[in-house]
Amino acid sequence: MAHATQFYIDGQWVDPIVPATLDVIDPATEEPFAKISVGGKGDVDRAVAAAKAAFPAFARTSRAERVALLRRVVEAYKARQDDIARAVTREMGAPRQLATEAQAAIGLRHLQKMVEVLERFEFERLSGTTLIAKEPIGVCGMITPWNWPLNQITCKVAPALAAGCTMVLKPSEIAPLDAIIFAEVMDAAGVPKGVFNLVNGDGPTVGQAIASHPDVDMVSFTGSTRAGILVAKAAADTVKRVAQELGGKSANILLPDVDFEKAVKRGIVNCFRNSGQSCNAPTRMFVPVDRHDAVLAIAKATAETHKVGHPDAPDTVLGPVVSQAQFDKIQRLIKSGIDEGATLVTGGLGRPEGLNRGYYVRPTVFGGVRPEMTIAREEIFGPVIAILPYESEEQVVRMANDTPYGLAAYVQSADLGRARRIAAQMRAGNVHINYPPGDLGAPFGGYKQSGNGREYAEFGLEEFLETKAVLGYEAA
Repeated sequence: MAHATQFYIDGQWVDPIVPATLDVIDPATEEPFAKISVGGKGDVDRAVAAAKAAFPAFARTSRAERVALLRRVVEAYKARQDDIARAVTREMGAPRQLATEAQAAIGLRHLQKMVEVLERFEFERLSGTTLIAKEPIGVCGMITPWNWPLNQITCKVAPALAAGCTMVLKPSEIAPLDAIIFAEVMDAAGVPKGVFNLVNGDGPTVGQAIASHPDVDMVSFTGSTRAGILVAKAAADTVKRVAQELGGKSANILLPDVDFEKAVKRGIVNCFRNSGQSCNAPTRMFVPVDRHDAVLAIAKATAETHKVGHPDAPDTVLGPVVSQAQFDKIQRLIKSGIDEGATLVTGGLGRPEGLNRGYYVRPTVFGGVRPEMTIAREEIFGPVIAILPYESEEQVVRMANDTPYGLAAYVQSADLGRARRIAAQMRAGNVHINYPPGDLGAPFGGYKQSGNGREYAEFGLEEFLETKAVLGYEAA
């Protein structure tokens, strides 16, 4: 990759001020396959200065100009979509089909959706004699994760462009190559210099410098709750806006009237997708106590159909998890489930049979889980599901909400009215009834320690706008 050891600043590919590199590890082999440069505070200063200089002119561009720009980004992205998918497979282990049809594809869909939103969005309205205007917030820092990298890059960059903001992106240093290709997309689309900037590096250095920078007006962060707290603290001294999409421990409530064969199978598939590395994965399945044993049998059979293997193999369903650190964390949490007395239904410690190299995790199902167990409390971020029995509707609502997180919840019932009643009681930003299709027009974000603010479509665009009131705009 031509620009792997460079940053994209002020419309040019530039070398870091202080040379320093980091290996990118292939999680399927545990071997380095590329090097990137990692930046420092000086690189962030340079990128922020470029964004600040570009802001006044870009903020004044018309809706039509920004629509045309986003359309060019869409076309440039399409031209590189296969390259992006290949990079995601190599750097974070997503199976080829998932990388192509989901990981890379969702980035394109966010860009296309923002074109639609921008064409109709109301930036100004009159309230009596007062003009209510929505204006770009300014220079935006963006810190994105490795698990759904294009989803998180595009659902920040697209609304920022639509708003008229300028930006500095720090992608995950674990899976950075897709972001470098994305910067090439932005360059090919003719984004004005300084509007989009990319600096690679780690959180404690580059992320901290972005969050604390006095010339950054907003930080949009996606990652763990622990890291989100650090970003918010770093941003506090300059009183900038902080939008956060953080961790999750989502409940999946199966009410007694469901088709358990279908509901359990889909719950397992949704939990294990992307090797369980999704913040909104339905990782806690709540089932009626008298159906618990039958559910475990269905869950076991379903989990064991998930072929774990090399992401390039055509029959692979689950690739490796992203890193040694993630693998070790998942193993620790699986061991805690065993030690604390949960029933290990299938899977467990170690790699799947025949896979002695790579960060591969055995698809794991625990039954008989109690709410106080570690596997019911902590975000595991791997192909591990906890099945908890319940006795009443009131109890399951209380158990489902008994978590510091509130990103998503799932409710399954043949009675739509009953499902809606449960959904209304969930303390979560997204509630999915009977496994609906995804909706990129719906707001995405969480309650409690799952963050603040919302992403996607007009809800994401609103995050990058300030509200101004101009009184006396019209004569009384």
